[in-house]
Amino acid sequence: MAGPSAPPFPRGLPSVLQGTRVLHVPTRYPPAPGGVERHVREVALRQRARGLDARVLTSDLYTEIPWRRLGSEPGARGPAREGIPVARRRAYALGGDLHYPFLPGLYFEVRRQAPSILHVHTYGTYQGFSGLAWARLNRRPFVMTAHFHPTWSIWGGARRKELRGFYDRHLASHVLRAVSRLILQSREEEALLREVVPDLPPVSFVPPGYTPLPPPSTEGGGFRGAFGIRGPFLLFTGRLASNKGIPLLLDAFGALAPRHPELELVLLGEDGGEGAATRSKAEKLSLASRVHMTGFVKDESLLASAYAQAEAFVLPSEYEAFGLVLLEAMAQGTPVVATRVGGIPSLVDDGKNGRLVPYGDASALASTLEEVLSDRERARVMGRYGRERTVPEHSWERTVEGLEKVYAEVLEERPSRGGRGA
Repeated sequence: MAGPSAPPFPRGLPSVLQGTRVLHVPTRYPPAPGGVERHVREVALRQRARGLDARVLTSDLYTEIPWRRLGSEPGARGPAREGIPVARRRAYALGGDLHYPFLPGLYFEVRRQAPSILHVHTYGTYQGFSGLAWARLNRRPFVMTAHFHPTWSIWGGARRKELRGFYDRHLASHVLRAVSRLILQSREEEALLREVVPDLPPVSFVPPGYTPLPPPSTEGGGFRGAFGIRGPFLLFTGRLASNKGIPLLLDAFGALAPRHPELELVLLGEDGGEGAATRSKAEKLSLASRVHMTGFVKDESLLASAYAQAEAFVLPSEYEAFGLVLLEAMAQGTPVVATRVGGIPSLVDDGKNGRLVPYGDASALASTLEEVLSDRERARVMGRYGRERTVPEHSWERTVEGLEKVYAEVLEERPSRGGRGA
């Protein structure tokens, strides 16, 4: 099924980009959930509206942990989704808990689609090798948005971290040497990546945007009614994965619980391998009846309602390259409490739109949440600041404009040989 015809080139689109085909290659793509997945979708939609021939090449996975393929989700099997041509290759994994997806034949599909620019998403993944081959054999630009997580923060078990460590030590420099431009989201991300590969390719900073959610649902009590939440609640959204700091959050909630007997905790998101451990810990803390694990919520009006009805949004991760969920919470006027790691401080201005705490300190997290719960006027002021000042600074239109600048530059450079130092 062909997508809608591209609109006329809008005024201001660099002439070097006219007729350009951009092939985005993430590991997964909607309807698969996740931040990178949403990032690629939002960019590709706007690039096509701008006149670029944006396409997607990805796997057939819905989630990696647990290993689940796309089933009957709308648009999962078609050749196009929302007017974006999407090709999916069957993914395979190494055994045990390695969970490293590889896609045989990926390079040949890239070659068949013949992009002007190959845009790979996520450092350390299989598709980087296809980018390396594409740059060297076809002398065409290969750019990468890193969505970088340091090895110590990736989720999926010890063996997966060992495999990633091998990649960092022996393979990363070869792949990055072929990259025409490395796209990062924050200076902290750059500093951490340079610890792995000191000689990075040219870097551009292009932060992601915010995707507005629909108005919060009020039908039947909104999120509270849909999930039986009786009292005030703290909210976490994201995968229940080993790098998200869920045990830390449970410990902090345990410290708050005696002083706030009606307070509840909502963990909203896919089980990324920590669901059973989370239930067990909640039971050991005698909090099982007050901890709600909702799974992934597809209804975005209910998701908006969850943010709007929460007393505070909590992101206790050990690392986040950016943290788009923080913007989702701020857009509903909800104060946020997050760890001072990765790109989070670029979004959370401590004391203005939320609070920052050190990672790993459950006591500091609990005392900061106590402050937010106890001083509701200050909480409202922080929520209003986030909604009115922080969120408007982050739009996907700005992201796409930043990528256009990168694309134009790498096309104009157009090395005579693929990659740097190839």
